[in-house]
Amino acid sequence: MKIKKAFDNFIFKRFIYSIFVLFALSILIFTLARLLPGDPARLALGPRAPEDVVQRYREQLHLDKPIYIQYFYWLNDVIHLSLGRSLVTFRDVSEDIYEFLPATLELILFSGIIIVIGALTLGVISGRKPGSTVDNAMRLFAYVGISIPAFVWAIILQLIFAYWLNVLPAMGRISSGIPSPPRITGFMTIDSLLTGNLVAFIDSIEHLILPATALAIGPLAQDARILRANLIENIGKDYVLNFKSHGIPESTIYFKYALKPSLIPVIAVMGLDIASLLGNAFLVELIFNWPGLSRYGINAMLRKDLNAIVGVTLVIGLVFIIANLIVDLIIYRLDPRIKYHEKR
Repeated sequence: MKIKKAFDNFIFKRFIYSIFVLFALSILIFTLARLLPGDPARLALGPRAPEDVVQRYREQLHLDKPIYIQYFYWLNDVIHLSLGRSLVTFRDVSEDIYEFLPATLELILFSGIIIVIGALTLGVISGRKPGSTVDNAMRLFAYVGISIPAFVWAIILQLIFAYWLNVLPAMGRISSGIPSPPRITGFMTIDSLLTGNLVAFIDSIEHLILPATALAIGPLAQDARILRANLIENIGKDYVLNFKSHGIPESTIYFKYALKPSLIPVIAVMGLDIASLLGNAFLVELIFNWPGLSRYGINAMLRKDLNAIVGVTLVIGLVFIIANLIVDLIIYRLDPRIKYHEKR
């Protein structure tokens, strides 16, 4: 009962913190977006629009009122499940997010799978045999992977696999000759499976490989390197040497006693890496012509689409909060020190 109560308290505290963080983020981003130079109404209607029309549009958007009054108007819309009207698409921003977010989430989830599997595999193999040929190759890959940005990897992968080898598609979410499945979840792969369209499912997976890999290489290399360093450090600790002196098999020591504490900092970094992909994917989406939220957000910034900027930033913040909460729960399960602290 004490463990369950401690776990419930832990979840409740993290949930309350998350609400305050999201609220503070909304105030900060809303204020910064309103302080950007330029007239949003004029940008939306164009330079040739009559001044009286622009003024009426400013009043319609409450841009003629103080910032704090504008925020309360916006907050009232949010309470009623609206993020305000986009100055570019002239739709509710929540509709735009509903349209573009699934494509980016699908890309991020696929990248996350690559990051988790790749980082754990390379980190474990490299950390178990430091100084070996495999370890040196992994360290070289880590240096190269971290130093090269995702958009450069996108261009490299596109040139090699899409143009030179011509084995993977270079653009979009699905080939033009294949009909898209009906929208159910917005995830092309899931919707293809739900409708029994295996051709579209395979084709959508092929379209995901290159952009997801380009996004994953940097975080994968960093997380594998962190795991390797933690494993080497923990293997040299006294309690591990004590286990070895008692004749416990090396594989048992490695996977049961050294790997678990080594995963704690890696999981913390990995969760933030995967969440940050939502904000870092805009150039990759642009290169692969991926109709996602990141590209929509960049277009909103370039056109000073205030409500779209705030809406996209809040979605990114919400993803970070959810990722942090998931990471905290995983670490809570892995690290007994947190359980002991919560029970006190």
